[in-house]
Amino acid sequence: MSDSFERRRQALEEEFFKKQNQALLERLRDQMESAQPKVVLRKITGIADDEVLDTLVALHVNHETLAAFALYPLVEVAWADGRVDDREREALLRAAAEQGIEPGTAVHEAFERLLRDEPTPAVRDAWSAWAKALRERVEPAEIAKVASGLASQARAVAEASGGFLGVGRRVNDREQVVIDGIDKVFRG
Repeated sequence: MSDSFERRRQALEEEFFKKQNQALLERLRDQMESAQPKVVLRKITGIADDEVLDTLVALHVNHETLAAFALYPLVEVAWADGRVDDREREALLRAAAEQGIEPGTAVHEAFERLLRDEPTPAVRDAWSAWAKALRERVEPAEIAKVASGLASQARAVAEASGGFLGVGRRVNDREQVVIDGIDKVFRG
């Protein structure tokens, strides 16, 4: 009898430690997965600020979805009047497609997520930090092209629903502030 009790005790003990080890492994995996995106983003963006990196991680920005995040100012232009209308949305999706962001991809989902929520100062600051890091790593002529292209796309989004029946000012003051800010961020 004592032999069967001993085997049962060992089996229960092994099961207990197996569950404990499994729980520990899961906690470690969760910690690694939550820390890893920051490491990857730090490496590919050049951003060192942990607060900015935390914002990017919270936005689900990673090596795959960074292209969507690069278009963030377009989202801000669309939201400048407090909402995104259908014409602005179409212009945004057209701009994303021009950048190779196709429906059904993780990048497109990330872009849709950015578009869904009204911009916040934290996201704006994270984008500015990304642009600054890019400015420090890329030749000035290339940065000028990026800034010009992004400002042009932002203007197209602003003009998509501007004016009354297509007449009048097509870009309002709030939209213009965002467009001007794109160039300002890239110039430093």
